[in-house]
Amino acid sequence: MGSFSIWHWLIVLVIIVLVFGTKKLPSLGSDLGRAIRGFKKGMTDEEREKLAADKPDAVRKAETESEKSRPE
Repeated sequence: MGSFSIWHWLIVLVIIVLVFGTKKLPSLGSDLGRAIRGFKKGMTDEEREKLAADKPDAVRKAETESEKSRPE
C-alpha cells in the first residue's frame, strides 16, 4: 500500500494532462523549475550570509581583497 505501481503514476499523469492540457504543461514545468532554482539559490545565499557573519573581520577583509585582485 505504501508504494505506487506504474499504473498509479499513469493514471495521475492522464488526470494532469486532462486538467491542464498539453499546451500548458511545458510552461508549468518551466515555472516549477524556476521556483526550485530560486529556492535553492535562496538557501545557498542564506548559508553564505551565516558563514560570513561567523568569520572574523580580518578574514572577510582578506577574502574581499583577494577577490578584487583576481582577473575575470
